[in-house]
Amino acid sequence: MIKTISKSIREYKKDSIMSPVFVSIEVVIECIIPFLIANLVNLIKAEAEFSTILFYGVILVILAMLSLLFGTLAGYRCASASCGLAKNLRKDMFYAIQDYSFENIDRFSNSSLVTRLTTDITNVQQAYMMIIRTAIRAPLMLIFAFSMAFIMGGRMAMIFLVVVPILGVALAIVIYKTFPLFKKVFTKYDNLNNSVQENVKAMRVVKSYVREDYESNKFNAAATDVSKDFTKAEQILALNSPIMQFCIYAVMIFVLSYGSYTIITSRGMDLDVGQFSALLTYSFMILNSLMMLSMVFVVIALAGESGKRIVQVLNEKSTLHDPEQPLMEVKDGSIRFENVSFKYDENADRRALANIDLDIRSGETIGIIGGTGSSKSTLVQLIPRLYDVSDGTLCVGGEDVQKYDLEVLRNQVAMVLQKNVLFSGTIRENLQWGNKEATDAQIKEACELAQAQEFIDLFPEGYDTYIEQGGTNVSGGQKQRLCIARALLKRPKILILDDSTSAVDTKTDALIRKGMNDFLPETTKIIIAQRTSSVEDCDRIIVMDGGKIQSIGSHEDLMKTSDIYQEVYNSQNRGDDDE
Repeated sequence: MIKTISKSIREYKKDSIMSPVFVSIEVVIECIIPFLIANLVNLIKAEAEFSTILFYGVILVILAMLSLLFGTLAGYRCASASCGLAKNLRKDMFYAIQDYSFENIDRFSNSSLVTRLTTDITNVQQAYMMIIRTAIRAPLMLIFAFSMAFIMGGRMAMIFLVVVPILGVALAIVIYKTFPLFKKVFTKYDNLNNSVQENVKAMRVVKSYVREDYESNKFNAAATDVSKDFTKAEQILALNSPIMQFCIYAVMIFVLSYGSYTIITSRGMDLDVGQFSALLTYSFMILNSLMMLSMVFVVIALAGESGKRIVQVLNEKSTLHDPEQPLMEVKDGSIRFENVSFKYDENADRRALANIDLDIRSGETIGIIGGTGSSKSTLVQLIPRLYDVSDGTLCVGGEDVQKYDLEVLRNQVAMVLQKNVLFSGTIRENLQWGNKEATDAQIKEACELAQAQEFIDLFPEGYDTYIEQGGTNVSGGQKQRLCIARALLKRPKILILDDSTSAVDTKTDALIRKGMNDFLPETTKIIIAQRTSSVEDCDRIIVMDGGKIQSIGSHEDLMKTSDIYQEVYNSQNRGDDDE
């Protein structure tokens, strides 16, 4: 875990090294100051000359300024290193997620990935900040202060040898009890974020069904669940403070009482006022270091589980890989399925697709129809390698899809998905996803073909109209037409429309299909639809049922040979027949 996360330090290695260096210098200076003060106190007691006292005073001021300087530099470098690590971790995780196949993404929930990118990285950032500063400062301060306490106080400093093990055992017990709670709470964080994400995304549905109270109760239950575990962990951690305070006051009482007794009676050891004051200062330093160490261990314990979750994302390898010598050109839009079968999980009993044999010529227009769950979308998702086939061979342009460079293949396959997605930004910026170099003339042509120009002209800002996140300020039909225009701008060799005209009327649907045929005559077009009117004029229509191809043919052929197609057609056109 540490090795994987440390790879994200990169350009912040210098800051990560300089921070401990500056902290070390700061600690040395801070430990020297009480020693000089002790000597100064003894000199004042011995009625030393003013020049000697002034000399010590100047030295102390210089050391205090240097301590402040190196402490500031350490804080600056520490902040830069920890924030830089967090930035790189987020970038590395985000890039890793971008390379995931759909199979990889299915292993993580959206809310879990959001938690890992936010809360978990913040925990690691805080832990790293403490590691390169506090975790260096506290042990060094403990060692130096301990050594100086023995030098100044002699046998009296033995009290620390009693206190340190007590604090160490107490800290170990606290960490042992809290770590499982921290581990459990992150899973509940995922559920909490999932509740928030789901509610915000479906706010219109929640309000339309007046389910605000239900969603509030669901969120409250998740938040309460997280709160209970955190409260229990915090209650255990709270024991750390009174134990520390007890040890501090016990040491102070011992040092003050026994030290005062020794000075007054001059018995047991040669201890003067200066040494006694230095010993008190070193006592505070030692105990303060122990408290800082306890905080470091707690933060590291919390960040440890976060680190594991981050590493899971970074170490997750995409199930899709480019070959060693990938093909960099797709010859044409021909598609061939040779006895293809597919399962979403290799351990699944049921296959989503079974024994698919299909040959599609380049430039052909294919319609796909079938009931819900017949694996229509699954079939077309194999073409751009969103998933890999489980058995058999899938060829595009005469070559196995697994021989292509993934980027090259996907650049030649444009998909308008069942769930249309627009990103926050202007209409122009969204359309340029299809072709980032597209001119205004090309954008307008694509929008006219997709029947989107008519409503874009109604917006005061036209193509500069801002689309809200998820396209919430446009209708479902408008969103679909913009997504189709985006795909047309790509001018792919294969165009897949996955039920992407369901929100437009039949007239507009027909105009879109005509525009596609005229604009991309050599492109292979695959249209998945629920309405038979959307696929009637296709060269061939595929009827799917239960993950298998039930029939293939033209509209006229299927009306004679396919019971499923006849039933769908008749149910959709019964009203017209009755009329």
